[in-house]
Amino acid sequence: MTFGILIFPNVEELDFVGPWEMLTTWQQVAGGPKCLVVSEHAGPINCAKGLSVNPHVTFEDCPPLDYLLVPGGQGTRVEVTNTKLLEFVATRSKGCQAILSICTGSFVLHAAGLLTGKKATTHWGSLERLRALGNVTVVEERFVQDENLWSSAGISAGIDMTLAFIAAVAGEESASRVQLASEYYPSSKRYGSCHNTNPAAPAYARDT
Repeated sequence: MTFGILIFPNVEELDFVGPWEMLTTWQQVAGGPKCLVVSEHAGPINCAKGLSVNPHVTFEDCPPLDYLLVPGGQGTRVEVTNTKLLEFVATRSKGCQAILSICTGSFVLHAAGLLTGKKATTHWGSLERLRALGNVTVVEERFVQDENLWSSAGISAGIDMTLAFIAAVAGEESASRVQLASEYYPSSKRYGSCHNTNPAAPAYARDT
């Protein structure tokens, strides 16, 4: 099996690096799929916070994929009009067992025609923007699964979604091995009060 992770200029780093860590740990400890970073062109990709990443393959030489993950970031505002990228996502999705988006990667899925009639989520700051596009039921959750389409809220939520995805396709024991190996046991601690005073903050992030 092969898991493709799409990147593009100004992609948010943790959107794909977090899932990459979970997926490659899955490969190491529980026989998960091979992972490849895919981009439209060869050569370094400059990410949103300054990290530079070299993709393994381009659209032209990308092998068949069993899974495809689309991260978000400021770059999605450009990529939703990139016909080559949208064609790649739409075409490859037909042969994939599952498609996953992180943060505003959901806008790329929408532009590629994959969210019609589906439930999905995105970064809390872009929930209304996604609702305004129509044809998609926007759910305010940490992550959402609708058949073979998975989507997560912003940035760090992609790690939670990827771990849940591993549990769904490989079983909870495999996910448990990944969780232990990566020592991913998030604290429930909330710092300060921004999540309570910002009316747009997601409900699940607020103190109760």
